[in-house]
Amino acid sequence: MTHSSTEAARLIADYERILEIGRQINSTLEHRSLLQQIMSAVTEILDTEAASIMLLDPVTGELRFEIASNINPATMKELIIPIEGSIAGWIVTHGESRVIEDVASEPEHFGKVDTAIQFKTRNLLGVPLRTHKKVIGVLQAVNKRSGKFTEHDISTLTMLASQAGIAIENARMFRQSDFIAEMVHELRAPLAALKASLSLLARPNLPDDKRQDIHRLLGSETDRLIRLTTDFLDLAQLESGRTRLDIQPFELYGLISESVDIVRQQAADKNVVIHVPEGELLIEGDRGKLKQVLLNLLTNAVKYNRPDGEISVDVQTGSGDVLVMVSDTGYGVSEENQKQMFQKFFRAADTSGFTQGTGLGLAITKHIVEAHGGQIWLESELNVGSTFYMRIPVYQS
Repeated sequence: MTHSSTEAARLIADYERILEIGRQINSTLEHRSLLQQIMSAVTEILDTEAASIMLLDPVTGELRFEIASNINPATMKELIIPIEGSIAGWIVTHGESRVIEDVASEPEHFGKVDTAIQFKTRNLLGVPLRTHKKVIGVLQAVNKRSGKFTEHDISTLTMLASQAGIAIENARMFRQSDFIAEMVHELRAPLAALKASLSLLARPNLPDDKRQDIHRLLGSETDRLIRLTTDFLDLAQLESGRTRLDIQPFELYGLISESVDIVRQQAADKNVVIHVPEGELLIEGDRGKLKQVLLNLLTNAVKYNRPDGEISVDVQTGSGDVLVMVSDTGYGVSEENQKQMFQKFFRAADTSGFTQGTGLGLAITKHIVEAHGGQIWLESELNVGSTFYMRIPVYQS
């Protein structure tokens, strides 16, 4: 293998490691374990003896260690890094990266940390941690084992700092507001993947097949961002009462058929058969919003169904209302999870392995149905299937 191909293979491995951290940011709010993984990635990819994250205390303004690969937690709590008179403080103040090849000749090196932990810092690379264009701390790689820090090292550490910033901000915001934290959590992970991908695309020695993989990732992550932002806006408007329904009479069976046609190919890909009712019934409501409800229920019925399964849509009329039922032969939902299915951001643990979603679809669906004066609920049995029931008013001529 040539030096060029070896370098390309290393770049690909680094890229995949960074993307894997990004994927985990999207699936967990356990930021401590993510930061541990970032520490490991820094020391392995940059080939350094140690790595650390220092954060500005939002209350005191002091710079303290959040995590370090070479400092035990008890010692970290006692260490305060001065803003004036330290390299980390300079990085926070100026918001710029810094490479120090020989700390012994650097007057701003704060040597008291080395004394406290009995460690000798020879060289270091530090980059700022940012959230919303605000510097909140520093990510440092310490003691390059061989050679000097390169532009690739700076680029890699900057990408990892972006991942660390997302994990830290998610944890902070989650403590303040579940909705805001989850929104940032969902949006920033694909954004981080896009940013990392764009950086790698700029490298001339990336193989063509990997370049094509990155282009596909860019497309899928962009589509995902569009879905996320649409759902966030829909739910925010529904919860605030700013959404105004366009109430008009329309034909229900035609809307059901139209919605089924949209998901039919998705169902065919899993060899799932959809049974559609026939008839005519005029109801009153916002046709576009109720179509959104039907599409959500049908899409879920396909996603969580078994291969070669079935979906049935049925309609029953009552006195002044109509009941629409969407049933599937999927894996079902446990009784405990049924209680939470319409909550924001809830993803049932027994189904999360099958697909990724925003966790907002059923919350939006519930708001739309209730805005129509209706009701929606779920009945399900594990390993048998699920049925969603939607009761809405009938148009009175």
